[in-house]
Amino acid sequence: MEKKILVIAPHPDDEILGCGGTLLRRKNEGAKIAWLIVTEMTENSEWPKESIETRKKEIRSVAKMIGFDEVYQLHYPAIELDQIPMSSLVDSFSKIFKEFSPEEVFLPHRGDAHSDHRVVFDAAVACTKWFRYPSIKHVLSYETVSETEFSLSNEVCFKPNIFIDISDYLDVKIDILKIYHSEIGEHPFPRSIDTLKALATWRGSNAGYNAAEAFELLFSRS
Repeated sequence: MEKKILVIAPHPDDEILGCGGTLLRRKNEGAKIAWLIVTEMTENSEWPKESIETRKKEIRSVAKMIGFDEVYQLHYPAIELDQIPMSSLVDSFSKIFKEFSPEEVFLPHRGDAHSDHRVVFDAAVACTKWFRYPSIKHVLSYETVSETEFSLSNEVCFKPNIFIDISDYLDVKIDILKIYHSEIGEHPFPRSIDTLKALATWRGSNAGYNAAEAFELLFSRS
C-alpha cells in the first residue's frame, strides 16, 4: 500500500525548514505526500499586493520541486490564528485528514515562539486520535529555525528522539529554501544558509549521519 505523508505548515517555508529533506526522501521512496498550508498573506492584514503574488508563485514552485501530490490551503490570515475559534480550526483540519488519510503526520512543535505554530499544533493534535482517524500511524513534530530555538519555555522544550538521514537531499533542500528569498538572510541571521547547513550537520552528528533532520516522536503504532 502506498504510504501517505502529511506535513502541516503554519506558514509557507515552515515545511522546508522543518522537514524538507525528509519530504524529498519520502517522495523518492515512493510515498504520496501532501502539504497543508494553514495561513496566507492578505491585503486586509496590510500585506503589499506584490508580496502576496510573489508568495503564490513561491508556493507553486516549491510544490513542483518537492513533488507534492496534494496542496491544501486553508487561507487563514497569518499572525492572527489565535483569534480564530479552535473549533473552526479543528473542523478545517479534520476535513483534510479524512480526505487524504495520512499515515505519517509532521507538525510544528508546541513550544515554538510563534503563536501561529502553537495554535496549529493544538488543532492538528485534535485530529490524530486513532479511533477517529484510523489511517494515522505516526505523528512527529519538527523544529523550525528561528522559532523552536527561540522559545523561552522551560516546560515545553524540543526533545528530538528521531533523526532522519537527509545526506542525499540537503543540497536540494537548500535550493528549495532559496525560493523563499525574502525569508533568508545573511549569517548570523537564524534563517541563513550557513545556519541551516550547520543545523543539518549537527543533527547528523547526533545520529551518525552527514546530515539529518530531527523530530520529536509524539505517537506511533504499528
